[in-house]
Amino acid sequence: MVGVPDKQAPAERRAPPGGSLMSLALASMMDGVHAHSGAVYLLSDDESVLEMAVMAGLPRAFAAPWERVGLGAPIPIAEAARERRLIWVGGEDDMARRYPRVAVVLPYPFALAALPVATATKVYGAVFVTWPGSQSHELSDRERGQLASACDRLAVRLERAAEESRPVLPEADPLTTLGRAAGTLGSVEATRMVARLPYGLCSLDLYGRISFANPAAAELIGVPTSRLLGTHLWAAVPWLNDPVYEDRYRAALISQHVTSFVALRPPGEWLSFRLYPSATGLSVRVSRARAVSEMGRTAPPPSDGPSRLVTITQLLSLAGALTEAVSVQDVVQLVAEEIAPAVGSQALVVLGSRAGRLHVLGHRGYPDPHLVERFDGTPLSAPTPGAHALNSGVPAFFESQAELERLYPIRHATPDGFAAWAYVPLIASGRPVGTCVLAYAEPHAFPADERAVLTSLGGLIALALERALLYDAKHQLAHGLQAALLPHSLPPLPGIDTAARYLAGTRGMDIGGDFYDVVPVEGLAAAVIGDVQGHNVTAAGLMGQIRTAVRAYTTVGQSPAEVMSRTNRLLFDLGSELFASCLYLRLDPGRGRAVMARAGHPPPLLRRPDGRVRVLDLAGGPLLGIDGAATYPTTEVDLTPGSVLVLYTDGLVESPGVDIEEALVELGRRLAVAGDRPLDELADVLVGQEGGGEERIDDVALLLLRATGAVGDD
Repeated sequence: MVGVPDKQAPAERRAPPGGSLMSLALASMMDGVHAHSGAVYLLSDDESVLEMAVMAGLPRAFAAPWERVGLGAPIPIAEAARERRLIWVGGEDDMARRYPRVAVVLPYPFALAALPVATATKVYGAVFVTWPGSQSHELSDRERGQLASACDRLAVRLERAAEESRPVLPEADPLTTLGRAAGTLGSVEATRMVARLPYGLCSLDLYGRISFANPAAAELIGVPTSRLLGTHLWAAVPWLNDPVYEDRYRAALISQHVTSFVALRPPGEWLSFRLYPSATGLSVRVSRARAVSEMGRTAPPPSDGPSRLVTITQLLSLAGALTEAVSVQDVVQLVAEEIAPAVGSQALVVLGSRAGRLHVLGHRGYPDPHLVERFDGTPLSAPTPGAHALNSGVPAFFESQAELERLYPIRHATPDGFAAWAYVPLIASGRPVGTCVLAYAEPHAFPADERAVLTSLGGLIALALERALLYDAKHQLAHGLQAALLPHSLPPLPGIDTAARYLAGTRGMDIGGDFYDVVPVEGLAAAVIGDVQGHNVTAAGLMGQIRTAVRAYTTVGQSPAEVMSRTNRLLFDLGSELFASCLYLRLDPGRGRAVMARAGHPPPLLRRPDGRVRVLDLAGGPLLGIDGAATYPTTEVDLTPGSVLVLYTDGLVESPGVDIEEALVELGRRLAVAGDRPLDELADVLVGQEGGGEERIDDVALLLLRATGAVGDD
């Protein structure tokens, strides 16, 4: 007999019995926009970490890597709280492009909206809700308004609770529990009907636990029904104990798409599993697979232990984060923002070794940084837990201060204010590269699974740290070489004020072939700027040779044309495969003149005292190093007092998608507006440093020369 379906309101069906502040707010919010799942996060007291308070619609284990996230983490929920705005991720491709860390762990089709829970004066946390990929959801203005209003109401309630000193605690997760339809087939008849089916049928709840299995399913799987009920399929059946199979269950629930997989039941029978998801769980059809050999599949080896999918997702998420680390400080920051919150640690130190001593590579969370820095330089032979972990490669876990001080009495003299510690050795390529020390504010037990996770994380951190140490070493080498080849300061010139800037490209090793120099010459002055093609040590070395040659030819009194021709001949004779552009000037401030020679270099800009700016169209020759017999004609230019010459390399005006003529016009506009400023301020304006650094694909060299006319005073 068919009756009337249950008319209970959706929000009431979602909420737990009795209801509670965040659970009811989240359930109402999800129902208002027909979302599939969601969660509420609260900001910690120190406002540095978001902690999940309640989740609905999906098991909390799905969000395990993000139970605790640093406010600065590059994920939607943290970005929404940090920037106090709605973050919309429209689907799988959008997630992979903008938030690759999330996409690595949840590579499924779903849409997500994250919003701050905040009043005008305070951020209390954030909320996210998701929609399955099967809906191809687009967030409408109405839904945006509903979500924003719901978050505002929740923020007001949290503010009121804070004013009344009522603690707001995490709540039980209200998984969706729909009411059963009345008047459908009776349970006995339904069981008889399912038992007659020729294929296996199982019912899984949202947590993946088996709530029903017909006899055919038990026979195909080879496990009695009594042993299946209440267990996870992949835990009750040894040959299904592989994260690949559990991942299909996750994919079905999150995307609400039908998913399937085939698995080998030993010794040689292939079974097909097809999962049909809904808001209340999944129905699984089990049958014998056909033509499996044509699929070319091989079964994963069975595992005796329990599945550790949550651990694997954490490792995937953190591995994705660590691949973004470039320098050692990047690694330290990512460990502080991603790993420490995930494992409940409040502080950390990353130790390295050099010349038989420990060195503090970075630390976070310690109220007294000087206490940590006291360990810098400790001999590796010292009886300290950090040195022992690095030397032995064996992690050490201390659940209390008494346990640590019993094994290492030296710690009696240097208490750090924490109550538990994990010393995780960082082993990369079979050798120790450091130790990661995680500190806990309260005594902390380290169960076996947590120790395994921390040890695995140590391997990931070690690989990132090894790569970062190598990068930092190359970076220091590059900067040292560049600094040695460029002038440390500009010498005073008679009647000329000078200023210079050099900005390395933001890609690669931060080393290139751009150069500049100024040389006093018996009451006159010379200036040069150039650019050797390439961004490597070879280009930098050749740049040094050219700069030295120009200075030598200038010192012996050769004319601009001769200096350029002889430098070209030298570069040609060296047989280098690299070429260079160059602009050379002989300045006579007493006569107010400048003689210039150009070798394929961008034209300089001249600003007159009245503010007019023009691009100097100079005669010139080919790039240096192309034709050993090339000549370089010269051009004479008026340089009246107050005039400013702007010499630059192409990195200042060339960028993808920007017309060079437009870039020159913009450079001239900035020069006209700011040309009366002191030269150091003008240099910052022209290279764009006033508004903060921008990404540069090429190096930038800039040399400014202002005629003062005061030759006799110098």
